[in-house]
Amino acid sequence: MSQPSLIFDAHLDLSMNAMEWNRDIRLPLVEIRRRELGMKDLPDRGNNTVCLPEMRRGRIGLCVATQIARYSARFSRLPGWQSPEQAWAQTRGQLAWYRAMEEAGEIVQLRTWAEVSAQAHLWRNAASTDRLPIGYLLSLEGADSILSPKHLEQSRGEGLIALGPVHYGPGIYGHGTDDEGPLTARGVELLKQMEELQLILDVTHLCDESFYDALSRFRGAVWASHHNCRALADWNRQLTDDQIRALVERGAVIGMAFDAIMMVHNWAHLRSKPGDFNLKLEKICEHIDHICQIAGNARHVGIGTDLDGGYGTEQTPMDLNSIADIATLSGPLAARGYEPADIDNIFAGNFLRFLKDNLK
Repeated sequence: MSQPSLIFDAHLDLSMNAMEWNRDIRLPLVEIRRRELGMKDLPDRGNNTVCLPEMRRGRIGLCVATQIARYSARFSRLPGWQSPEQAWAQTRGQLAWYRAMEEAGEIVQLRTWAEVSAQAHLWRNAASTDRLPIGYLLSLEGADSILSPKHLEQSRGEGLIALGPVHYGPGIYGHGTDDEGPLTARGVELLKQMEELQLILDVTHLCDESFYDALSRFRGAVWASHHNCRALADWNRQLTDDQIRALVERGAVIGMAFDAIMMVHNWAHLRSKPGDFNLKLEKICEHIDHICQIAGNARHVGIGTDLDGGYGTEQTPMDLNSIADIATLSGPLAARGYEPADIDNIFAGNFLRFLKDNLK
């Protein structure tokens, strides 16, 4: 099976890796790992999988790139900034990094469907992608940094196209992974403003109650940027079959994440290893199949790797050394009976169609 001409990755924490992990992701993968030899401050040091050269090698020419900065209230056990104002300032620094990379010609921000379409055409038809800028759409993972409606308006003006209201635990706007409860009063108002600004609602990380609360209130476009199936990885971070049905009914696309903890049952965080499960990339095909069987077609699943989202190869399939390895899924998908058009839709077409319909 030939390499895909284009992959659209719906979730990459590029600026977090640059600004908090202090990685120059313009460098080759081996060079970034070499610079981190002997570093022990984070469990994924020396294990990163994402850099711009590897994205180009794997023809990942379009992505949704995040800003992320959560607020951690007093006595919270979760990491985060001690005030929402600090979180806002952190997203300012992340945006400044994206702008610097644009000035360097490494990336280009995409705000309209016309720009997305042109970028996709450029990459699909390029004989070589070694020097092409990578197109990115800006999203916000967790809205704790949004201090007021004016701050959301400012972010929208800066090109923000999608927003996930919460991350882990309790947030200012609702409840996320490993927590429970509906949206807060501020969360209800946030959704109203998101509708007015025509932002995409990313349901990723919403706990079950906040998930259904958000879907019942929000009338705009919805997606799940990086979310796998709870039936195959039993953790509330993943989508139940009923949640998948609800998303399919809303025309959503669900991006497959390649974090091992989201791929298999019974992964023990910071203790399990991919070898304990003989975990290979092909496992994600089971998640893809599960969604396609529920949907009755292959139009609601895509790629949202979440690679280097606070973990590295210590927590990815054994045959994933680089984000470029995502392209090797062509063979296993074909072996399962997926037609070339379906495979292309999973790699890029489904999210592109979604953006054509919903990017305002």
